[in-house]
Amino acid sequence: MINEMAFNYIILFVFLEVYEVQWQKANTLIGMLARMYEHYKKSIFIFLIMHPTFYFAIGFMILTDFNVYAVTLFSIKAVDIATKIVLIKKVFIDKEMSTEMTMALVAPLNKYLPYVGVWAYPLCIYLAF
Repeated sequence: MINEMAFNYIILFVFLEVYEVQWQKANTLIGMLARMYEHYKKSIFIFLIMHPTFYFAIGFMILTDFNVYAVTLFSIKAVDIATKIVLIKKVFIDKEMSTEMTMALVAPLNKYLPYVGVWAYPLCIYLAF
């Protein structure tokens, strides 16, 4: 059975992840990037603050003495944010996109795709305990 502390961390993470999904959610990747770009163009710091699960991952990694699953969670979140920043820069700042990239960005997304992290990441938290 899952202990109470692990359960509380999972619940907190799920709450924060749902918050992130809600402010980023759109029907296409370009729509998601556009919503993120609105915060990014105000300030990169506002953009970063809008990702509380990244800070949760840092704290959780330290709390668990750099457990491999906690480091994995942090690494995935860091790569996720870095990828978003690179895509925002390519699409909205440099305006350099290949035809394939354009097709991928305008393709419709499954309505459940943004919620993959809500069930996948908590597994890392559970395994870290």
